[in-house]
Amino acid sequence: MSGPAPAGPAPADTGRTAVVDAQVQLGSELAIPRAFLEYQAANVHHRLTAHGHTVRPTRILDQVLAVHQDDEADKLVAEMDEAGVDQAFLVVPDFSHVARCRLTRPELAALHHRVTVRHPGRFHVFWGVDPRAGQDGVDLFEHCVTAYGFSGLKLYPLCGYSPSDRRLYPYFEICERYGLPVLSHTGPGWGPLDFTYGAPLLLDGAARDFRRVDFILGHGGVTHVDESTYLCAHRPNVHLDISQFHSVLHADGWRAHINRLLSTGIGHKVLFGTCWPSYRLSESLTSLVTAFAPGAPAVEGLRERERRLVMSGNALRLLGRSRRESRAQHTPDPAPAGGTGPTDRRERT
Repeated sequence: MSGPAPAGPAPADTGRTAVVDAQVQLGSELAIPRAFLEYQAANVHHRLTAHGHTVRPTRILDQVLAVHQDDEADKLVAEMDEAGVDQAFLVVPDFSHVARCRLTRPELAALHHRVTVRHPGRFHVFWGVDPRAGQDGVDLFEHCVTAYGFSGLKLYPLCGYSPSDRRLYPYFEICERYGLPVLSHTGPGWGPLDFTYGAPLLLDGAARDFRRVDFILGHGGVTHVDESTYLCAHRPNVHLDISQFHSVLHADGWRAHINRLLSTGIGHKVLFGTCWPSYRLSESLTSLVTAFAPGAPAVEGLRERERRLVMSGNALRLLGRSRRESRAQHTPDPAPAGGTGPTDRRERT
C-alpha cells in the first residue's frame, strides 16, 4: 500500500442517509490504560454516591472493565450495524508518555491495522502521536500511513503539550503531503491529565501555518464552543465534531444546544460523532444516532442537505482529500510580506 486508504463508499442509495461517526475508540484495555479506566469508575462512583446510591467501587470498576474487552472491535461493529453507522473514524490517542500501556506503539498500530483488515471498509484510523516521541514517532506515523493505510492524525494535548508545538510540524508535513486531516482533542478528558491544554485556540498556530491541512476540533461543538465556532468561521481549514453531544453542560439540554449550533451557519464544518463506546453503560449507539433523524429536535429546521453534510458529507469530504491531493501538484505557499517562506514554519512564534 503506497498511501492512506481512500474513503469508503457510501451505502447504496436506499433513501437512507449515510452515517459516519467522526470519533470512536477501540473499547479495549489494550488501547486505553487501565489507570484511566479506574479513574472513570471512581468518577462514576462519586456521582452515584452524591445522589444517595449505595454501590461498591469494585462493582463499578468491574462493569467499566467488562465493556473494554472488545480487542478486535467485533462488538463495536455489531453496534454500528444496529445503529446504521456505515463508517467511523477510529482514533488512537498516544498515552504512552503519561500512563502505563499494555502495548508498545508499534504493537498498537499493528493491532488497529488488523482491526481494519478484519472489518474492511468500516474504519478510518487516526493514529495518535506525541511530540516527545522524536524521530521514531515521525517514522512510525509515516509507516502507519504508507504501510497500513491509516487515514489521519490524532492529537491528545492534555497529555502535556500544545497542538501547535513545533515538534509536531514534521507530522503535519506528512499530513500535508498525503492530504490527511488532523483530529485534536479539546475540552476535559481523563482525570489525571492537564485540562489547560484543551483550549481550541491553542490550535490556531498550526492551522495558520498549515493551510493545506484540515484540522478537526474534537468535541468542539460540546466544550469551549464559542472558541471552536470562532475558529471554524474564520479558518477555512478548521472544523469541529460534536462527539459527546449528549453530555453537554447546557441548561436547555443537549438537543437545544446542538440545534442552535447547527443554525449558526457553520453546518458545512460540523461532523457528527459520538465518542463511542465510552457510554456503553448508560446509552446505546442506536439511540444517539436516531436522535439526529429528520425532524428530530436536534436538527429541527435544518435542511435535509445540511443534515446530510453533518451526518456524513463533511467527514467523507475531508477523507476524500487524500485522493485529490495525491493527484495534485503542490505549489509552495507564498512567503509572507517581510517574512520567510513555508520552509521556516518551525521557527515561527
